[in-house]
Amino acid sequence: MDERTFHRSDQHASVIGLGTWQLGADWGDVDDKEALAVLEAAAESGVTFFDTADVYGDGRSEETIATFLRGRPDLHVMVATKMGRRVEQIPQNYVLDNFREWNDRSRRNLGVDVLDLVQLHCPPTPVYSSDEVFDALDTLVEEERVKAYGVSVETCEEALTAIARPNVASVQIILNPFRMKPLREVLPAAREAGVGIIARVPLASGLLSGKYTKDTVFAANDHRNFNRHGEAFDQGETFSGVDFATGVEAAAEFAALAPEGCTPAQLALRWIVQQPGVTTVIPGARSPEQARANTDAARLPELTEGTLSAVRDLYDRRIKEQVEGRW
Repeated sequence: MDERTFHRSDQHASVIGLGTWQLGADWGDVDDKEALAVLEAAAESGVTFFDTADVYGDGRSEETIATFLRGRPDLHVMVATKMGRRVEQIPQNYVLDNFREWNDRSRRNLGVDVLDLVQLHCPPTPVYSSDEVFDALDTLVEEERVKAYGVSVETCEEALTAIARPNVASVQIILNPFRMKPLREVLPAAREAGVGIIARVPLASGLLSGKYTKDTVFAANDHRNFNRHGEAFDQGETFSGVDFATGVEAAAEFAALAPEGCTPAQLALRWIVQQPGVTTVIPGARSPEQARANTDAARLPELTEGTLSAVRDLYDRRIKEQVEGRW
């Protein structure tokens, strides 16, 4: 699979990576055997970038990745983790002592001395404007605890603030055919600054797979059930912030745009891959079959101008008004 570069850190990632939130929690149950099988299928399909966080299953996702990589010392996989969501979300918690503590825990969970990439995990907005925070992150690099650092953001404004910081290697942001606002300013600014873009929630929590109806029921421990209105964390993380009923209807239209031999999910991933400035996109997978199907999107022909225009028209008609004012 093609790889792209995080220019500020000179690190490389497959254009389609693997998000591993679902291997920890909040997407229903995935047992250990199935989780390892997903990682194996992704790696065998050319994935060289795993994204995780210390809060996913309170460390379970990190530990599962460590178990997998110990059994595959031949693989060269960049592992990005995140920190900051295991404590109260107030700016005062984003200090060097806490960063070191969180970093130590993730290094233990992942079984490494140095983390490839650590990201602030959607912290409170004032954190992005704090010189002390980024001085502390620079210290983690100087102490050789991490090779590079980045941020995971909720809004385009947060992304632009982070991109202006000289040592931010990456920005992780929601980007998909139901969330296009980052195309206007964030991706161009990242390209100019040499900041990598990690596109998350690429299938709008599964909506863009075209598999759901208005009657679909999600498990009690699935965030698509308990966070539809932002009850547990930012609403934009669930269905990209789109009302479920509207999303289902728009997803049916989207599915009809898929070229022959391309599933709706692959159309969404192919669309993201084609956006200038994207370094890697991180779909999740709950089965080896899903992991392999996701990576196949990287090998599909480029989408035509006609398809790209139709996707944009759908967004403008059905989705834009719901999401652009908030994120």
